[in-house]
Amino acid sequence: MSELGNRRWWALGAVFLTILCVGVDSTVLSVALPTLARTMHASESDLQWFSSGYLLVLAAAMLPAGLLGDRYGHKKVFLISLGLFGVGSAACGLSTSVVEFMCARALLGLAGAGVVVMAISTLTVLFTQEERPKAVGILGAGNFLAFPIGPILGGWLLTNFWWGWVFLINVPIVVIGVVAAVILLPEFRAPQRPGIDVTGIALSTAGLVAVIFGLIKAGENGWRSSSALSLTALGIVIVIAFFQWERRLTKLSGDHPLLDMTLFSSRSFTWGAIFAALSSLPLIGVLFTMPQYFQGVLGSSAMSSGLRLLPLIAGVLVGALPAARVARLLGSKITVAGGFAVLALGLSVGTLTGVTSSEAFLATWLIVVGAGLGLVLTTATSAALVELSPERSGIGSAALEAIDEVGSPLGAAILGSVVSAGYVARLGLRGFSSASAHAARASVFGGVALAQKVHSSQMLSSVRMAFVHGVDLALLVSAGIAVVGCVLTLIFLPQTNSVRSPHSVEEVPDVSVVQ
Repeated sequence: MSELGNRRWWALGAVFLTILCVGVDSTVLSVALPTLARTMHASESDLQWFSSGYLLVLAAAMLPAGLLGDRYGHKKVFLISLGLFGVGSAACGLSTSVVEFMCARALLGLAGAGVVVMAISTLTVLFTQEERPKAVGILGAGNFLAFPIGPILGGWLLTNFWWGWVFLINVPIVVIGVVAAVILLPEFRAPQRPGIDVTGIALSTAGLVAVIFGLIKAGENGWRSSSALSLTALGIVIVIAFFQWERRLTKLSGDHPLLDMTLFSSRSFTWGAIFAALSSLPLIGVLFTMPQYFQGVLGSSAMSSGLRLLPLIAGVLVGALPAARVARLLGSKITVAGGFAVLALGLSVGTLTGVTSSEAFLATWLIVVGAGLGLVLTTATSAALVELSPERSGIGSAALEAIDEVGSPLGAAILGSVVSAGYVARLGLRGFSSASAHAARASVFGGVALAQKVHSSQMLSSVRMAFVHGVDLALLVSAGIAVVGCVLTLIFLPQTNSVRSPHSVEEVPDVSVVQ
């Protein structure tokens, strides 16, 4: 590793750029949906599938992407995935129909899985255990920056240029990323090529797709939806069958499981992955509720709401950048637990948000929430990665990301239901037709539109106050999740990740890097 010198950090910069590109593509879609609806005559169902289809393919491709990286080379899979991402972005921008756009989004999901998994795996290949927390923090910052940059950039492009540029803007970024990766990234593949576990691939794909699709449907239709519950339950059963199959293959010498189950014998990997995913639930709570609050209650534009999320990103940097030093001083257990505690504090303060809350108040608690997230995500991810040897970095990173992929729709389903229930419970619409009341109950935007249509300031105030009540409830539940995370961390996460793994990077000979 020493032969790579400072080139490692430049290589991380190239990976950072690609992660930012993938993240922005996901967040910019929400801003572009109204334009796509008009341009392509897309229905509400079509618009949902533009996002859901991408997530399903992304989740399904995670573990196979890790296997391909270990088998054929991380750099090779990374470059191919980046190229496909550029093609998919161009296809999105040039689409003329709903079907074309959905196919392009599916291609982006496939490519995005390869980019994200190989990006995480580079941390294990390029950096020592002591350096990984800092590298994880830098890479995580790229992911977080996508949340405000997507709406800001998308809103500006949609306001001033043709809508297709929202997606075509990725193409030159991908080209830069490819050139930088070719020059800076070393090639690496596992010394022993893993086999192709067809049954494992089929079970993991079907299970993850069913679970995530069920959670998406629960977020859309509520937890009483029989189809959502059935799909989620079916997915859980298939995932359990997948783990049983992989455990059997792991025990049999000569067989090559898709997922080496000995990874989960490490408490550091298992609980690090779980706590990284658990922290995404309150994160989703903030990202799901606050843009709606900014736009529906404060009347901000999509671009302005993106700018208002910048304090959250600043907080993430405040928490992530010193996380490595804090973990060395206090141990990963105390650092992650402390991050959850800070997160719970910020979210608890956030529950005091009202219709007339000041910009300073909102920015303050968002910074605190971001700081907690930065500490938790950086340290928990590093705790998981510390147990990965380079030869298992591809599939190990894929498992880490697959667990995280379940957390996001789960958070959206749980906290979306809380917001909706709190909003509807406080909404008074007596005297209005059933159609009008239904439109107002569907979302805060429907309620605001109805109030403005009938020129009722009283109704407008009622709608906004009702939605703020739903937001406060969601933030309270998010704070509760953070408290649970803090307690579980103190019980289960090992005290420190400073003990070297028997397969640590420093002990891997130069054969790990293929020139």
